[in-house]
Amino acid sequence: MTKWWMIRAGDRNELIPLWLEKGIASIGWAQLGNPRHFSSKQQLQQKADEVFNEAKPKSRESWVNQVWRFSHDIKKGDRVITYSKEKREYIVGTVTEEHRYDPALGHPYYPNIIRVSWENARISRDSLPQAAKNSLGSTLTVFRIDEWGDEFERQLGKPSSTSVDETSGSEEDEIVEDLVGKALMMIQDKVDQLDPWQMQDLVAGLLRAMGYNVQVSPKGPDGGVDVLAYKDAFGFEKPIIKVQVKHRKSAASAPEIQQLLGANPIDANCLFVSTGGFTSQAEAVAKHNSVKLIDLEELVNLIVHWYEEMPNDARALLPLQKIYIPE
Repeated sequence: MTKWWMIRAGDRNELIPLWLEKGIASIGWAQLGNPRHFSSKQQLQQKADEVFNEAKPKSRESWVNQVWRFSHDIKKGDRVITYSKEKREYIVGTVTEEHRYDPALGHPYYPNIIRVSWENARISRDSLPQAAKNSLGSTLTVFRIDEWGDEFERQLGKPSSTSVDETSGSEEDEIVEDLVGKALMMIQDKVDQLDPWQMQDLVAGLLRAMGYNVQVSPKGPDGGVDVLAYKDAFGFEKPIIKVQVKHRKSAASAPEIQQLLGANPIDANCLFVSTGGFTSQAEAVAKHNSVKLIDLEELVNLIVHWYEEMPNDARALLPLQKIYIPE
């Protein structure tokens, strides 16, 4: 019976090119050392309490659970997936070699490694049932997804027989983290369904919530600027922020960053929102010119933080309701 695992490729998907090139999957918490050198999870927890003493106890416990899963529970032949948030698609592979601790093989910050044979086929998040999207929205680095193995194999055109681990109950802190992650992914899905003009208005509403006056460009050619934001009523007081909003699947490019830099007003600060993410060249140009970049994930985090201060017309584009969970 096949086990299925979701493994996140770093905080910003930055590990995916390395994983595909090296045929690996990897996780961090390098400060713990080789988890195979600990005879029990309790000993590993003691180490975590020492090296991560400034973190919350529940966070330390969650990290240990994930490192222990990765190093002890993932076996050769298990199936793994990871998520490319820029392309909104899942990459599927099969474990060919179990855990090793090797800072030299991949990224030194992610020394816990398994060998994986990654497949060329990709599965679009939009093609999955909503229940699957919800389950896969967890922000945990490593977790089981056996219940969706058949769906992934079906989309890959293969038969499957998956197992369900009846003993893998999540600790309370992981459940809370899981709920928050799923909620954020659901909001990302809703934002992704907006049209470009609605996205422009949503970003303008977010800036209003932050205390800015805004001027939104009308539909049609905008000269590279979709929104102007400023603190005073007339737009005289600096800083003035010029904003470009790209709502599409493809990543924003370096020339598009340059276009925003060259648009009037020349001396304004630059904010570029791209739900499709950014190319590496675009990130380099933005860093060199102090352009603030916001992708879909960061946009949703900002919206959640400022939601109650957003004007009603912006909130109507993305209706959300508050829920309460135990601390």
